[in-house]
Amino acid sequence: MKAKELRQYLDKFLKSEVAKNARVQIELPNGDKLDVSEIQLLENKIIGDRDTHRLNIKGESLGGTWKMGKIIGKL
Repeated sequence: MKAKELRQYLDKFLKSEVAKNARVQIELPNGDKLDVSEIQLLENKIIGDRDTHRLNIKGESLGGTWKMGKIIGKL
């Protein structure tokens, strides 16, 4: 996915007030979810690579004993 495509998705979601205040998470292939803690723009060091930059989204696991509620629907 390119950053431009990510922006198109976010622009659609952010028309909703509910989405503007929604928690942002990353779902791993094993089903675990991480809270997004940081987004960075990184430059690739490989010369001649077609992708010279990347957006890196960092996640952190939910700390303590508090867990998110079960997902009841997809909007």
